Amino acid sequence: MKQFYNLKSLLRLSSLFVVLFSVITVVNSCKKDDDEEDLQHLVQFEAKIIDGGPASPPPTEFSAFKTVVTQVGTAQQNIFNPTGFNWKSDEFFVNESQSQLNFSANANLLHSDSKLMVTIWIDGEVAKSDTIVGAGANQVASVYHSFLEL
Repeated sequence: MKQFYNLKSLLRLSSLFVVLFSVITVVNSCKKDDDEEDLQHLVQFEAKIIDGGPASPPPTEFSAFKTVVTQVGTAQQNIFNPTGFNWKSDEFFVNESQSQLNFSANANLLHSDSKLMVTIWIDGEVAKSDTIVGAGANQVASVYHSFLEL
């Protein structure tokens, strides 16, 4: 009888350890999933031309974009001859695993005080910005942002 009681007690104790080990394993695996989750960021690219010089330039002579190039990770997009003095991408989410954002704009600037500005916005804040001032047929401004922490 005593052996049966010890066996029953040992079985209960073993069951308790198995249940406790299972609960701890499940809790730890859920915690790891939360820690390893890659973060998403809201990203937008913006390019502007501020045309200096006379207040009203002749209609055939004005500063203009030639090319806008965006790159998220390895996906590159070229936009040729966008119209206007302001260009903005749509807002989109980027996973940190993409690691790097690249953005550049090429423009014809007519006046010595004309500006070409490019900006990368991340989560509603300016992450990187570059400004080129001057006249020329192929003025280029470019910026990059890396999500990798060194």
